[in-house]
Amino acid sequence: MPEKILIVEDNPLNMKLMLMTLRNYGYTLLQATDGEEAIDFARREKPDLIIMDIRLHKMDGQEVPRRLRRMPDFKDTPIIAVTAHAMKGDREKFLGAGFDHYLPKPIDTRELPKFVAKILLSHQKSAILMSVKNDGKENPRS
Repeated sequence: MPEKILIVEDNPLNMKLMLMTLRNYGYTLLQATDGEEAIDFARREKPDLIIMDIRLHKMDGQEVPRRLRRMPDFKDTPIIAVTAHAMKGDREKFLGAGFDHYLPKPIDTRELPKFVAKILLSHQKSAILMSVKNDGKENPRS
């Protein structure tokens, strides 16, 4: 089953660029244009990865990961901040808001697919390790 990626971007050109960049890699690509829609899509579709612009309508891009992280289904879902903000301290601010990674705009279309694949692979490995670890706790072998 292909991984689901939710792209949250209110700029149509930026959305089109990300969709075009990732569409040939076998992912199911979902689109949201504001923070409220992002949360609705996430709840309904349970994406494997969320790529999100920081400046959004209806709900700030930093508020979305805060809300998602309070939901058990999204405690470990990788969320990437994408923004033109590249000031000193912004990276730490975004990571503190619940994002796992940070990508500055403009997006490097050659690097984005590699970055996404690396994050998804890392997330899958973590999930497998947690499953094995939890299985050992639930079923002690003696």
